[in-house]
Amino acid sequence: MVAFLACLTAITACTPIFRNHGYVPPADELAEIKVGTDTRDSVTEAIGAPGISGVVNDSGFYYVRSRVRHYGPKRPEVVSRELVAISFDQRGVVRNIERFGLEDGLVIPLERRVTESSVGDTGFLRQLLGNIGNFNPANIPGASE
Repeated sequence: MVAFLACLTAITACTPIFRNHGYVPPADELAEIKVGTDTRDSVTEAIGAPGISGVVNDSGFYYVRSRVRHYGPKRPEVVSRELVAISFDQRGVVRNIERFGLEDGLVIPLERRVTESSVGDTGFLRQLLGNIGNFNPANIPGASE
């Protein structure tokens, strides 16, 4: 019985687990959007708000969906990634609708980038005591009157 449970545990531990992230509208909903006619508001109404929008002058809407396979102790692997890009002109009218997948390019890791602070590994007390010699009463507003 113990051997059976050990084998069952080993088999289920190596079963792949798939996780889905994001949303891409289906093809029939995208077909309802007319290039040169629909606006940002009508696109949002028809297929929903995008997960990502263009950073530069609100250039477009981007819908991204990823499917990731987790298999035991191995690093997670992106099995599929789909991107729908809807671009707009200056008036906010749909200019183009494009669909991309993994076969169109490399897997680009979606990650958060953080600007490092100038503090580094300096502790709080070192910062506090390091500023003692930098004090100048002449720099206080209203002190020179």
